[in-house]
Amino acid sequence: MRVASYLVDGQPAWGLVTADGKGLIDATGVFPTVKAALAAGGLEEVQRSLAGRSADRTVDGTTLLPVITDPDKILCVGLNYDDHRQEGGHPEQQYPTFFTRFANSQVAHGQPMIKPAVSDKLDYEAELAVVIGKAGRHIPAERAFEHVAGYAPYNDGSVRDWQRHTTQFTPGKNFVGTGGFGPWMSTPDEIRDLGAVVVEARLNGAVMQHATVADMLFPIPALIAYASTFTELVPGDVIATGTPGGVGSRRTPPVWMKAGDVIEIEIGGVGTLRNTVAAE
Repeated sequence: MRVASYLVDGQPAWGLVTADGKGLIDATGVFPTVKAALAAGGLEEVQRSLAGRSADRTVDGTTLLPVITDPDKILCVGLNYDDHRQEGGHPEQQYPTFFTRFANSQVAHGQPMIKPAVSDKLDYEAELAVVIGKAGRHIPAERAFEHVAGYAPYNDGSVRDWQRHTTQFTPGKNFVGTGGFGPWMSTPDEIRDLGAVVVEARLNGAVMQHATVADMLFPIPALIAYASTFTELVPGDVIATGTPGGVGSRRTPPVWMKAGDVIEIEIGGVGTLRNTVAAE
């Protein structure tokens, strides 16, 4: 099952994506949002309710929204691929590096990412996002997948100079419209081998990052276990699981995203997030 959030007559809605990835079957009449459906454990109910229905609209003709429009929290993981750790000159990490994003820093598939006026150092970061479907604290790693509703492509766009003003990442990770999330969430049954899933970034068609989920230093169960120790994870929470090596800031010369660029984040078997870049 794949689910997406979008606008209908200017109002938020959501629905199931058809098998060919081209249509949307509206589910707003069953639950008002994806988050509400997850909180009620209602995705299977939605699937049953909409079985046999044809698409109400096309994906291409619809303005999409970030998959979860109203998350309680967005947790991001840094330095979770060894090639990215090494290209930045960071020491080995004993614990995962967590920081947060705000919901208004995100844009959906098809919407422009915004290069802020105060910086020319907007960077891409291809990531697999995990969407939480079941609440929990102190979740043991061996039971972590019981709390996963699905996966989505994520671009943890970073304003590098502001990220590095101090040791705290928050400013550089939260400029309005700098993070991409979408086009949809795929439930775990859509993925045969999670470890083999490819995480790739393409800038204007050129491959900039390429790795697999198995390359993560801290695997998804470990991230969920660690995060749920310091906070309660609730349905609709998002964990962006880190980016591979190849970011623009660590290239020689650096590669920064600029107005008119097209950035694509492909998560194999899940979907491709595509955004243009626009100047503020």
